[in-house]
Amino acid sequence: MLLLEALILGLMGSFHCVGMCGPIAIALPLNNDTWLTRILGSLMYNSGRTLTYAFMGMIFGIIGMGLKMSGLQQWVSILMGIIMVLSVLLPAFFRKSHFYHITITRFTQFLSNHFHRLFMIRSYTSLFAIGILNGFLPCGLVYIAIAGALATGDLVRGTLFMVWFGVGTIPMLFVLNIAGNVLSSRLRTAIRRIIPLVIVLIGILFILRGMNLGIKYISPKDSKLQPRTEQMHH
Repeated sequence: MLLLEALILGLMGSFHCVGMCGPIAIALPLNNDTWLTRILGSLMYNSGRTLTYAFMGMIFGIIGMGLKMSGLQQWVSILMGIIMVLSVLLPAFFRKSHFYHITITRFTQFLSNHFHRLFMIRSYTSLFAIGILNGFLPCGLVYIAIAGALATGDLVRGTLFMVWFGVGTIPMLFVLNIAGNVLSSRLRTAIRRIIPLVIVLIGILFILRGMNLGIKYISPKDSKLQPRTEQMHH
């Protein structure tokens, strides 16, 4: 269920990616000699992005493990769910932070300098490196996925959550790499309107999971959600 949520978030979020990362995807220094070289180049780029997401999932999965051992996993799941919902209902609150703006601007500039160098090189290695850097670009949707990885409270599940999120974003960006901007602006706009609903739904699922209501698959009453210190006493 958890990994399915990640995949759906990635699939729906990929339409958001078309707007945010579309220019990069279209401008990639692909080898246009044959369809095969274009496909391989696109796969290298998207593999690099997914690798970055996996790394993020591993880091935040580890952090989640520490919180789980402290008996805070349920509260983390509830908090992450609330953040997901608020990111849709109160987006201006997150965007207007002065610290956020300064930090993101400097980091984006740092990445842009490296992008410029890599775009001058036409090779599979450079495409893979561009994908890795692209994964670090500031993106609200990626932050939502990271919140999900953190809430898993597990290194492996946190990593897999981000991997499946990355896999979900690949089909749309793959088409964009190969065929250019093939979707009409009207269709992209319609789908982007659905994305906030998906984020809210996943946020609600995280809140329910943290509430430990005993609802199968949605809010399991599972001993795994209990602090490990308590399990030792049993």
